Amino acid sequence: MKTSIFAAGLAAAILSAGAASAADKYVLDSGHSQIVFSYNHLGYSTSYGLFSGFAGDIMFDMENPAASSVSVSMPVKSMLTGWEERFAHFMSPDFFDATDDEMVSFTSTGIEVTGENTALITGDLTLNGVTKSVVLDAKLNLANDHPMAGKPWAGFDATTTLVRSDYGLGKFAPYVSDEVSVMISVEAMKAE
Repeated sequence: MKTSIFAAGLAAAILSAGAASAADKYVLDSGHSQIVFSYNHLGYSTSYGLFSGFAGDIMFDMENPAASSVSVSMPVKSMLTGWEERFAHFMSPDFFDATDDEMVSFTSTGIEVTGENTALITGDLTLNGVTKSVVLDAKLNLANDHPMAGKPWAGFDATTTLVRSDYGLGKFAPYVSDEVSVMISVEAMKAE
């Protein structure tokens, strides 16, 4: 789930037409970056959750995008579900059995630019103590100087699908879908 956001920032920075040729550090705009996940609940409905307010760093090199990287992490307990009982169940031993300091992290391992504004970002997602390789399908939305901040900014969307049982979170599958759809929308600003 966290995976998509991390990769999205990197893709936007890499594909940015106005970026410098040397590797530059960008940081995620925590106020305008979010990860939305969804899953089928018993065939009756689609349930949603959200991660927001997280931070991460992107190093990108416009001359050699494959040499760019991204690293992001966030507390598991920063998850929002819209219903306190669902959040409590997700944090229980049935799923995360989360502590206050348990983190979700994503570190990119490779980037394949697939078009003028698209890229596949591969990286290691660590979730619930398990690390798996995931691929984010990323699209650059806009890359230029921010009209209010007056400095380089990039925004992008990305998607992926996770299999929750791969991360030891398969309780109630297949009745509650094992596949979780992840949608990411991220903004990143050039670091000072």
